[in-house]
Amino acid sequence: MTQTQEPGQAQRSVGELVGQATEQLSQLVRQEVALAKEELAEKGRRAGRGGGMIGAAGAVAYAGLLALAATAAAALSLTLPVWAAALIVTAVLFATAALLAARGRAQLRRAAPPTPEEALGSVRADVEEIRERAHR
Repeated sequence: MTQTQEPGQAQRSVGELVGQATEQLSQLVRQEVALAKEELAEKGRRAGRGGGMIGAAGAVAYAGLLALAATAAAALSLTLPVWAAALIVTAVLFATAALLAARGRAQLRRAAPPTPEEALGSVRADVEEIRERAHR
């Protein structure tokens, strides 16, 4: 059985098909690079938030250390209720620092490793699809 072509309908040459495949592959690569950029940007934002929270934890811990020093001074010079109140403030500041540090650490863990995992998975799937089609 032979194929017949209607007048005006031309078969595409191998060169045209290769050109089209090259163009499509180029477009695919650009899309994958864009996906990788977006994924890395998101991880960078998470790392920034985590680092900021750890920095805030350090500042609050420093304030806690100052409050602890004030507590010790108050304990030496005043009666129990004053230093006890200062000790409570100190404990609250350290608890806040611990919470900020834990949340910051969690943000940093979510940002690492800085590889575009989704984009890499997509590229692997694209390569596998190309291989399958090439073997047909």
